[in-house]
Amino acid sequence: MLTERTLVIVDAANVVGSVPDGWWRDRLGAAERLRDSLVPFAAAGLPGHPGPVELVLVVEGAARGIASVPGVRVESAPGSGDDRIVDLVVAEAAPPANRDCVVVTADRELRQRVEAYGAQCAGPRTVRPLPPHKD
Repeated sequence: MLTERTLVIVDAANVVGSVPDGWWRDRLGAAERLRDSLVPFAAAGLPGHPGPVELVLVVEGAARGIASVPGVRVESAPGSGDDRIVDLVVAEAAPPANRDCVVVTADRELRQRVEAYGAQCAGPRTVRPLPPHKD
């Protein structure tokens, strides 16, 4: 029996904001760089969730409108990115779908919201390791 791939939803604003690399000067470009860096995870998966996985990057604000690429579907939130993420989790992880769903974010409130619907959570370092410390 084939099982449905795990759905991995990435909170773009939270993950981009987790590394102070100047992303605020080019929010759209930062979201595009994150999208491109996620492509290998579609095949490889995440720790505890072997690939292939279905990857969805939720963008909001100035990052809206970036295109999807093979391996990463981009969802532009019409309003709050957190609300769009919860909507995706409700549609996929909650009954009757009961699909395995992982939300990548460090946002505590969002974590509580999606865990209430059966999603698991992972921190931004799961998909975006911190850059080496410069002395």
